[in-house]
Amino acid sequence: MTTQQEHSGANERAWNSGAYEAWVSRFGLPPEAAERIKARPADRLKGLYKYMGDLSGKKVVNLLGSHGSKAVAMALLGADATVVDIASENARYARELAQAAGVPLRYVVSDVLELPPEELSGDYGLVLMEFGILHYFTDLAPLMKIVSGLLGREGRLVLQDFHPVTTKLITSKGTTANIRKHKVTGDYFDTSITEMEVAYSKFLPEEERTLLPKVQLRYWTLGEIVTAVARAGLMLEELVEEPNQSSEVFDKGIPKTFTLVASKPL
Repeated sequence: MTTQQEHSGANERAWNSGAYEAWVSRFGLPPEAAERIKARPADRLKGLYKYMGDLSGKKVVNLLGSHGSKAVAMALLGADATVVDIASENARYARELAQAAGVPLRYVVSDVLELPPEELSGDYGLVLMEFGILHYFTDLAPLMKIVSGLLGREGRLVLQDFHPVTTKLITSKGTTANIRKHKVTGDYFDTSITEMEVAYSKFLPEEERTLLPKVQLRYWTLGEIVTAVARAGLMLEELVEEPNQSSEVFDKGIPKTFTLVASKPL
């Protein structure tokens, strides 16, 4: 068994240990959540929407698409939407969400790196990956090869994630005049794998959180991410580093997220 397989196995166990319950706690039952998305589907995509182009009739796939909210929003905007995710609990919530929203949604329960060859159809107009995705991979090259295999010519990758400066380097604590104090506590070039609580655990009661399996995460530098995209033969169109989007001014002055847009050349 490879390091990635061990890594994926641990993460699959964690993501199938209460995710459905967590999404109900966070978003409400699927029919409730669906009504909110139906009212303003573009808003559910937030800052990603402007990079997607016209979604009407476009074949899109959300890799590690979790509870399916983004995919359902894209389907409501006319896209032919697919999700690939390792967790059956995520799939259950997403399928119920899509049914309640009245849109078709194809959900493939699979490790992204183990998609069968027939799934790499080379005709997707958009591959979306967003927030807390890349750290599940011990090597980005195979992931970007999958992305390239999914995309059709001139198809676009839209990747939005937490900025490595925040995830790898800086700790923000305390406030002075509503501004957090930043301290360099990490090693930007650290390549180790870290054991952490699964992301949805914060939406569950404390007594349940302590029983959940942990996830294993490997954080990447911005240079490593851009290089992996380029080596997969994708053309970088835009790399935007973004501050904290909160209405509060906490974490002012450091990048909190980034958005990378790349396309498959003709």
